[in-house]
Amino acid sequence: MSLEFENGIIGIQNEIDKLLDLAERKGLDVSNEVEVLREKLQEISRQTYENLAPMEQVLVARHPERPYTLDYIERICTDWIELHGDRGFRDDQAIVGGWARIRGRTVMAIGHQKGRSMKENLYRNFGMPHPEGYRKALRLMQQAEKFGRPVVTFIDTPGAYPGIGAEERGQGEAIATNLREMARLKTPIISVIIGEGGSGGALALGVTDRIMMLEHSVYSVISPEGCSAILWRSAEHREEAAKALQVTASDLLDHGVCDEIIPEPVGGAHSDWDSTAHRVEEALDRVLSELNELTIDQLLEARWAKYEAIGTWREA
Repeated sequence: MSLEFENGIIGIQNEIDKLLDLAERKGLDVSNEVEVLREKLQEISRQTYENLAPMEQVLVARHPERPYTLDYIERICTDWIELHGDRGFRDDQAIVGGWARIRGRTVMAIGHQKGRSMKENLYRNFGMPHPEGYRKALRLMQQAEKFGRPVVTFIDTPGAYPGIGAEERGQGEAIATNLREMARLKTPIISVIIGEGGSGGALALGVTDRIMMLEHSVYSVISPEGCSAILWRSAEHREEAAKALQVTASDLLDHGVCDEIIPEPVGGAHSDWDSTAHRVEEALDRVLSELNELTIDQLLEARWAKYEAIGTWREA
């Protein structure tokens, strides 16, 4: 699948594929031509991804070929043991979590999980958790606190599931409880926004000591389409809404919401899963080492200060 602004990139890639196919069928040497096209492809990809509009950034963050939580865990972690259930209702497959090791350091890894096929998306509920998913996540965070191990969360969701059943089972209360408990959890917590960070559904895994965002990920209180529907009574103004919401990683770094941007390969994370995962691993290892130097009191004090410093207000 390609996005509209990637048409130039796809065109050159198709030319390379045709040349390679011709070389294989006719026994021709096309290495020089292919090399020229590959250099052109790299340059056009770089220019395209350096000049994305906010709404285009949103589309990249939602790209169905982008790596998801379990893809990162497979590449970054060893000794992965998935844990299930909230001990109250059921196991929500839109959130996965369990013990793992990152470069020998034991962590509790938790994240939203989307599917790639329609069958997988129905199983994962398109990455939109029910309240039991957030209660499972909190149970695992508290287990990590009990054993003095850090928590790493991977955020990638359009938002919490807004269905009647989810509301009846306390969706808002589950999210609010996570916010409160994460704010005072006595162990280091790091979050990485790997795709779409939507509303309270993302925030319920995002009250952490460090918030890192992949270069083309987004984080917002509402989707551009939702904002457009409210303000203009139509989703047609999503480009304007995306710009006004300031959802990109660079915007959020400027506002002090995000602490660090993890660069993506040229062409986005969906173009090179292994390279992206390596960059995330490097960042996590470094930040885990930094947080490990702090006492629990220092950690909690810094966490409170971080969130108190976000935003501005005026006293009347």
